[in-house]
Formats: sequence, C-alpha cells, structure tokens
Amino acid sequence: MKRLTKSSADRKLAGVCGGIAEYFDIDPTIVRIAWVLFCCLGGSGLLAYIICAIVMPEA
Repeated sequence: MKRLTKSSADRKLAGVCGGIAEYFDIDPTIVRIAWVLFCCLGGSGLLAYIICAIVMPEA
C-alpha cells in the first residue's frame, strides 16, 4: 500500500513536495512550481506547507 510521506532523498526544505511527487509518481519540480503558484495566487500555500511538514510522517 502506498502512503503519503515526506521524502528523505529529494528534499529542499522539509521534503513535502518531494513526498507528494513520489506519491503521484511525477517530477518534483512540477510540484514545487505548482506550490509556488499556489502561494502567490492563493496566499495560504505557506500555511498549507507548514501544516503538511508537521503532519506528514517521515519516509
């Protein structure tokens, strides 16, 4: 069974984007760009990242 966890190999800050990319089997750069757009357009992306960094378990 596949679980959503933070990446230990592909991490820049906390490994959240790398973990999401591993879970959906896509390039981590795409997830990072989408997250930056989410932060710029919605404004709540930073808060969502912090929550994910706290809630998501380590790999």
